[in-house]
Amino acid sequence: MGPSVKPPTAITAPTAANPTPLTLGVEEEFLLLDPATGESMPVAEQVRGTLTGTAREQSRQEFRHSMVEMVTPVSPDLGRLRDHLVALRRAAARAGEAVGARLVAVGATPVCEAHRSVPDEQRYHDMSRRFGPVAHDPAVCGCHVHVGVPDRELAVQVCNHLRPWLPVVQALTANSPLHDGRDTGHASWRSMQLQRWPSIGPTPHFDSAADYDATVRELITAGIMLDEAMVYWYARPSASYPTVEVRVGDVCPTVDDTVLVAGLVRALVATVIDDIRAGTPVPRVRDCLVAAAHWRAAHDGVDGDLVDLRTGRPRPAWGLIDDLLATVTPALTRHGDRDLILREVQRLRREGTGATRQRRVMAANGDDVHAVLDHLAAQTVA
Repeated sequence: MGPSVKPPTAITAPTAANPTPLTLGVEEEFLLLDPATGESMPVAEQVRGTLTGTAREQSRQEFRHSMVEMVTPVSPDLGRLRDHLVALRRAAARAGEAVGARLVAVGATPVCEAHRSVPDEQRYHDMSRRFGPVAHDPAVCGCHVHVGVPDRELAVQVCNHLRPWLPVVQALTANSPLHDGRDTGHASWRSMQLQRWPSIGPTPHFDSAADYDATVRELITAGIMLDEAMVYWYARPSASYPTVEVRVGDVCPTVDDTVLVAGLVRALVATVIDDIRAGTPVPRVRDCLVAAAHWRAAHDGVDGDLVDLRTGRPRPAWGLIDDLLATVTPALTRHGDRDLILREVQRLRREGTGATRQRRVMAANGDDVHAVLDHLAAQTVA
C-alpha cells in the first residue's frame, strides 16, 4: 500500500439536504488453484502479466504467489460497482486459464500451498524476517470495502461506532470452512488463521485521529507493525485513500454476494455518521467481548448464534441480521439500495453463505473437495 493521502474536510454522507451518496470501492483477493489437484499454484506474476488494459491497472500483487487482488474503481452506486466486479473477475479468470490455473473466490487455502515464499520485494522480506512462520501460512483471501469518508476525524469516529456490528458482517461473508481438504468446523477458517498476526483483529476505540495516529506510532516503535500499512484492524481509516475501509470479511463467492456486503457496509457507515452528527454516544464494549463476538461469527457464520454486543448475549444469527437491516434501512433507502439489498438478503437466507454452500456441495458429493472447488470456480465468474 502507498503513503497516506491527506484527506479533505468535506463530508459527503447523504441527508435530506445533501443527497450525494457515499462512494464505494472494493478490493477482492482470489486464489489461483490447480484444476486437477486443487492445490494453490504460484502463478500470480504470470496472471498479472497476462492481464491487459484496465484489468491490468486494477490488479495488485499480494503476499502469496498464488493470489491476485482486483481493485474496483470508485463507484457512486451498486449497479456500477457490480459491473466493475463482473469485468474484473472475468478478466482475471481468463488470465488464470491462460497459464493453466483456475480463479477461485474462497477465503482460505482449501487443499494445500506448497510454495509459501514471499514475492521478491523488500517489504515482504522484512515481514518474513520479523514474523517468521506466521508470514508463511497458507494464503487467505478477503473482501475489503472502502466507503468514502474524507474527513479523517470523522473516519476514526465511524470505526468506533461500527464495532458492535462488524461480527454480523463477518458472519454474512463466511466463505472458508475448508483446510487441508477437510471441514474445519469453522465457517471462516481465514479468520482463525489471521489471528496469529499481532496487528489483526477488532479495531480498538480511539478518542480522536491524534489518538489513533499516536497508537499506531507506538505499535510501530514496539515492533508489532513495520509501518502504518500494517494496520490490519477490521475497520480503519485507509492508509492510502480518503475512506473507511472495512476488511473483516472473507472474499465472497459471487459478485451478488459482494454487492450485498458492499451495500450493507455503506449503509452502516452512513447510519453511524447520522448517529455521530446527532450526538449519539459511541457504544463502549469491552475489547474481550468484541473479540469473542468475532470468534463466534467465524465459527458459526449465519447457521448458529451470534453475540449481540448491545446486550452481551448470544442470539440466533438471523435475528441479529434482521436487527442490522432495520438499523440501516433509512440509509439504504437514501442511497436507492433498499429493494436490492432486501432481495439479496432473502436470497442469502435461502441459499446460505459461501461456507454453507460449500458444505452442502461437499455432503452431496461424498466429501469430495474437488466438487466443492468446481462449484466455487463456477460461482466466481457466474
